[in-house]
Amino acid sequence: MKHIFQKGTDESRPTILLLHGTGGNEQDLLPLAEIIDKEANVLSVRGNVSENGMPRFFKRLAEGVFDEEDLVFRTKELNEFLDEAAEKYGFDRNNITAVGYSNGANIAASLMFHYEDALKTAILHHPMVPRRGIELPDLSGKRVFIAAGTNDPICAPQESEELNELLANAGADVELHWENRGHQLTMSEVQAATAWYK
Repeated sequence: MKHIFQKGTDESRPTILLLHGTGGNEQDLLPLAEIIDKEANVLSVRGNVSENGMPRFFKRLAEGVFDEEDLVFRTKELNEFLDEAAEKYGFDRNNITAVGYSNGANIAASLMFHYEDALKTAILHHPMVPRRGIELPDLSGKRVFIAAGTNDPICAPQESEELNELLANAGADVELHWENRGHQLTMSEVQAATAWYK
């Protein structure tokens, strides 16, 4: 997978995995890593799927309708890529904090839905429920921050509430943060996520 890796200055810090939104790329969220944790490793990945030339992490059938088969395949692909990257760059595979926005937040949530130890922590900006009707792994000890917009036209507030409930029921420690905004990524939610992370 096309990516950028930046080695951190403190070995004990997590590796921050950056996952962009639709049409973004591996450069987009680098400023977020700088705000959240200057000392951490950064692994920023570009989605392998192209929708009319816009990079994404998995296919969709329509706005808000995921191609579940592709989602499962791409989630496995990303999880395996993380295994390989940890070996290649020498970071702790069990200490990854995902920071995802929109489509990137959805694939991060999907990692947690399918693989117990894929992520230790996740900051999900405007995520949706990746899949319904599946049993989640035991997520005890995992921490998740969900940032959602009360007027988000793409990701309805009840999506965020449902995701919060599913992750919490699987044992994760979840915080749901509301912004009185739409789908855009705001500085105030990034600051709230940073405070939570620290």
